[in-house]
Amino acid sequence: MATSGGRALSGPAVAPRFFSGVVTQAAPAAAALLGVADVALARYHQPQARPGWVRDPVVTCNGDRLRFESFSACGGVYARLDLLNGALDGEVFDRGTTNVDVNAPLREALARIGARDPLHLGVGLDELVVTTMDGAVVEKKVPLPERWLRGFAEVQVIASGMDQRGELTGMAAVRFLRGLPKKGTVWVAQAGRELKVSHRQVPGSVQLAGPNRLGTLLPLLRFAKSLRVYGPADAASSAWELELPGMRYTLTLSPERWRGFSGEGAVLDDLATDEAENDADVVGMLLNFEPEVEIGLLADRAGMPADRVRAALTQLGVAGRVGYDLSEAAHFHRELPYDKDNVILLNPRLAKARKLVDAGAVRLEGELATVHTSGGARRVSLTDGSCTCEWWWDHRGSRGPCKHVLAARIVARAAVEVSR
Repeated sequence: MATSGGRALSGPAVAPRFFSGVVTQAAPAAAALLGVADVALARYHQPQARPGWVRDPVVTCNGDRLRFESFSACGGVYARLDLLNGALDGEVFDRGTTNVDVNAPLREALARIGARDPLHLGVGLDELVVTTMDGAVVEKKVPLPERWLRGFAEVQVIASGMDQRGELTGMAAVRFLRGLPKKGTVWVAQAGRELKVSHRQVPGSVQLAGPNRLGTLLPLLRFAKSLRVYGPADAASSAWELELPGMRYTLTLSPERWRGFSGEGAVLDDLATDEAENDADVVGMLLNFEPEVEIGLLADRAGMPADRVRAALTQLGVAGRVGYDLSEAAHFHRELPYDKDNVILLNPRLAKARKLVDAGAVRLEGELATVHTSGGARRVSLTDGSCTCEWWWDHRGSRGPCKHVLAARIVARAAVEVSR
């Protein structure tokens, strides 16, 4: 697999080389790699072909595993394949992150892999070229769209709020996935040893909008050992994880077919804290491409509370530097060469909120606030995060706070700090 520019432990690299060896479970690995590549090609909402939507999957070597990640062109489906230590037999040359080109010849080769065929996997090129920290060529070599970068940040925050809601093993998982409807919205809940599909929300259920978005799981069913379902308390987004021999394949779905993760707004509260940027610099220096980032250990090493470490990880996630593994219930480190200044640029609601604060447009009144804008005064409740603006009435907090709520919270936090 030819790699583009990225970052390794040894530094920025034009073409990093991470791994060379045998994949001991060739057939499921080949099929799952094609699944990740197929998601990058797919547009589940208004699916028509359009040039320029094809993107190369991101690959991270964490030492004991390889992670392949992609987003659909519509931004509503996130796919990840974790090739674990038990499926890899070879040499790790370095740890880090880059993009891999799953081109037509590679797709054809993967599609021909049979149950008993060997599969040698090389991630990188024969020559490793390291550039300096100032080398602009590294950034130009990573063709990640802005929507992917915002999606990486949103998914890790949303996933970190999910819990396992159900599990099926063996043929039960196969029957369930093959029996799902192709369209519409359903809810899925554990019922004994089965997963029950309902057309209305029930306690403990997970929402599944657009079941056809799970399509890349179907070619993997012949290898599946189990299916795990994850969801948050509000049953909006969902994650579907197939356990395969020595690997895991996970699809995380947005709440609706037409909704991309890039606009969900789950990161905004953490990014609005005054300490987040400085804390991110400290925490980022402590990351070392670990397969599991332990928040407690990071908090001890950084000398800061766990909630500030989580906010710092959100800030780092906006730069594509951390993800979240549901099976491990832990963050993991990846590294994409994007500047931290992009945090504001990629989150226009936060940028507008800070402009309101700088303009002195916020007036606090206990647990209420008035935010003066060109469109009139907006009343904000700091208790429940509600607002009188059109955004809140349209979404009721389901897509993160509006700019007025963000501005009020920034001013309220500053007032608490001053009172101390």
